[in-house]
Amino acid sequence: MTSTTLQIRIDKKEKEEARKVFSDMGMTLSTAIKLFLNQTRKTKSLPIKGLTENGFTPEYEQMLIKEAKWAKKHGKGYDSVDEMFKDILK
Repeated sequence: MTSTTLQIRIDKKEKEEARKVFSDMGMTLSTAIKLFLNQTRKTKSLPIKGLTENGFTPEYEQMLIKEAKWAKKHGKGYDSVDEMFKDILK
């Protein structure tokens, strides 16, 4: 295997934060990038799912938002936990 060097420009803070995350996982930044490139090569696609800041796929997050809006509009409210349990256990 012939080696080559890959140089990229990245924000210094982003690089350090990523390096720390990978270090906590027991690997170097270089190893993590190699894993990413190998998975890209093997799958011929981006090996990560785009997740929102909450850790959900955008589609799942939209479904949760839709359900929350529906529940807010159509949901039933209670003045106390006892009242809620009485209603649920009817």
